[in-house]
Amino acid sequence: MAQREIMVAGQPVLRQKSKRIKIFGPSIESLVADMVDTMRAADGLGLAAPQIGVPLRVIVIETPAEHDEEGNEVKTTQMYVYCNPEIIAASGEEEDEEGCLSVPGYVGAVKRATNLTVKGQDAKGRQVRTKAEALLARAFQHETDHLDGILFIDRVDSPEKLRRVKPKAEGPGTSRDEESEQATI
Repeated sequence: MAQREIMVAGQPVLRQKSKRIKIFGPSIESLVADMVDTMRAADGLGLAAPQIGVPLRVIVIETPAEHDEEGNEVKTTQMYVYCNPEIIAASGEEEDEEGCLSVPGYVGAVKRATNLTVKGQDAKGRQVRTKAEALLARAFQHETDHLDGILFIDRVDSPEKLRRVKPKAEGPGTSRDEESEQATI
């Protein structure tokens, strides 16, 4: 598919309420494929359609594989594609740092629910439901916020909880700055 330009803070589409998907078909499947390509190319954890300039209620999230102390994979990479996502249950609360592909160079402490149940539809219109916790729960909330025109910086409750970080180093073999290791949702 294709990698698309990521919209950055200040672009109007990021502040709009996105439209529900009513008709599913090849155009939605193509949009999802472009979103996945764009998210992966930007080294992100999630992406909402408004972030590539499309005001539709579509999000993608890809959780990384997890390994034990010996390096054995204990959980594989998981892809979540949600059209018209709705958070139908939330519990717990935790404040943690977030970054965003649409707000490059900044991270901020945001309070989010730690456990969620999310329902919606996949790219073909079939009903899907996920119980999410920890980082996945945070990612669902972050991406769903984008569909309502909300950026993570709107949820940072004081200026002291927002900070500038150095961009990730580029190219193979380069080291990353410790501050840039935050997950970019």
